Amino acid sequence: MYIDVHCHLTDPEYDNFDGVAAVVRRAEEAGVERMICSGCSLDSSIVAARIAETYESVYFCVGFHPCELDKYKEGDLDRIAALCSHEKCVAVGEIGLDYHYENNPSKELQRELFVRQLELADRVGLPVVLHSRDAAQETAEILEANAHLLKRGGVMHCYSYSAEMSDRFAALGLSFSFGGTSTFKNARKVLESVRRIPAPLILSETDCPYLTPEPYRGVFPNEPCRVVHVVEKLAELKGTTSEQMQKQILENAERLFFKLH
Repeated sequence: MYIDVHCHLTDPEYDNFDGVAAVVRRAEEAGVERMICSGCSLDSSIVAARIAETYESVYFCVGFHPCELDKYKEGDLDRIAALCSHEKCVAVGEIGLDYHYENNPSKELQRELFVRQLELADRVGLPVVLHSRDAAQETAEILEANAHLLKRGGVMHCYSYSAEMSDRFAALGLSFSFGGTSTFKNARKVLESVRRIPAPLILSETDCPYLTPEPYRGVFPNEPCRVVHVVEKLAELKGTTSEQMQKQILENAERLFFKLH
């Protein structure tokens, strides 16, 4: 059995490809036992909750993605906090920093809401799902300064920084999820990180509808059913069997996301 710990079933792109029901069905047929649908804003978090209520295999997390902070209004975090009490909400996320594009929300606003959402996660007793792009040093510094807020742990989603940098995040008790990029031959840093990071800290994701893995690279939209190919590659990189990798990842996910559910 497989798990996709980070997917975006709220993406409207799926309306053009048979709808969410068909996407979930294909995932279940492929052996995907659970999917965690990630919120990126208040609106998408609400939709993620509705999807999780509709499909037994789907859970969700809630929060403001750093690139979505132009949608943030004061008081929205209170509504996010209310969603955290839902029986199928397993984390606060995805939250973090994204300095990739010049027109992204200001770094000051990103840093402020990052810390406030770490505080929220600690207050409601949930782990965090972390997004970090072109901001490795500052992400690490903020997390280290707020390590007391990481009692329930968290995951560096779609980890793409160096293998050496992973030691710094692992020291904070964080896990690492890998998706389609782990199947790309030219993703040297990702491949090195998978080899270096201990198996009990590794999780599988698709980040769908993006980052479709080999052998379907370039096909859009990606779907949770293709997490199977991610797990097969992770097993190869860790020198183990697909069955053993599946078992390890499910244990890791259970420990991080589901031990209270």
